[in-house]
This record gives sequence, C-alpha cells and structure tokens, in this order.
Amino acid sequence: MFREALDKRAKLGNLPKAVVIVHLYGQSCDIDPILEACNIYEIPLIEDAAESLGASYKGRSPGSFGKIGIFSFNGNKIITTSGGGMLVYDDQTLVEKARFLATQARDPAPHYQHSEIGYNYRLSNVLVGIGRGQLRVLEERVEARRHNFDFYKQALGNLPGIEFMPEAAFGKSTHWLSCLTIDPAAFGANREEVRLALAEEKIEARPVWKPLIYNLFLLTVNV
Repeated sequence: MFREALDKRAKLGNLPKAVVIVHLYGQSCDIDPILEACNIYEIPLIEDAAESLGASYKGRSPGSFGKIGIFSFNGNKIITTSGGGMLVYDDQTLVEKARFLATQARDPAPHYQHSEIGYNYRLSNVLVGIGRGQLRVLEERVEARRHNFDFYKQALGNLPGIEFMPEAAFGKSTHWLSCLTIDPAAFGANREEVRLALAEEKIEARPVWKPLIYNLFLLTVNV
C-alpha cells in the first residue's frame, strides 16, 4: 500500500521531501517495505522512535534504520531524564547542523550573532548523567513492562470482546503501553464506560492516540 502511494505521487511529480514513520506503544512498525520504497525514490526516512526504545526489529533497534532516529526521554517514557530526547544519525553534516541549531544557532563570531533562528534544545550535563544511569536499567524496565502486559493479558484476555495488541513476529515489543481493543457488543460495555469504571477505582486508563483512518475502540492501562 505504501509503495503504491509513492508510485502514484511519483506519476504526479509530487513526491514527499521525507517520510516519517512512528513506532507506537513500544513496538516497531514493519520497517523493511517502507525503507525499500523510500530508497527506490531516494526519499529520506525519519523514524519517530520516541516510544520504542528497548524494542527490536529483526534483531536491531528501531530508530537506527532511517536517515534520522528520534528518541524521547520524557517523564512518561520507559527511561527518562525528566525531559528532552536524542537524535541519532550517521551523517556528519546532519550532526553538525543539528548541534548548531540546538545551541541557539550562534555563528562562529567573537560576539553574539545569529544568522539563523536557533533553539536551546540541549540536555544539561546533569540530565545526561541521569540518562546514562537510566540506560543501565533499560532491560529491567523493558522486562517489567512486558511482565505487566502478560499479567493483564492473562487476567483479561479471555473475556469476550477484549483483544490485546499482538506482538509482531518480526521483533520484540517493550509494551511501553498495554493496549487493548474493546468490542462493545461482545463485551457489554463501551470504551468510555470501562474508562469511567476504572477511574472510580483510581486506576488510570485513557484512549490512545486518535487514528487517522479507522475509528477503533482503544484503551491503554498505565502502571
């Protein structure tokens, strides 16, 4: 489907400047066919791997396939520096440009001069130190989230109308979020009724990100 979409755009002479894929809920998307199509048309692939740190795709980390990989260390991620994130890439030109923009785009001059708009996007040394310490326990955090998912699935997976997000055969999910779908007709209650019932018990749950195409009944449970 993705290759067909690019073929149509190519015939119209309107190919995208870049393609961004998002690895959701701790699981990698199927990268190979997307990357193959991008390479045919020489379109750079950018990976939003904010939710998939610690996951794998065919034995390799999501975020390491595209031109740029983006990771998040926000407070709700599997490891955290309390905020900020990380870009990964192997193009030295991109490295230098990203560092330039992230350090206020200050020109190499003896005085403060800015010929481009820049940002203060650097992690402080203290936050980097926290992040390095968190990396040491990444696998422990992954296994803890996977254990939580297995617990929920074992306890609730046999209920009619409940279906947990499957783990794709091509990789390993961190189960950063434990996600499930609810069929109201089979289950006897809709997503919002379930969410409100959980809230009464002080259990946090919410709908996941709104789909762009399909109107699904989705629910996440955080621990």
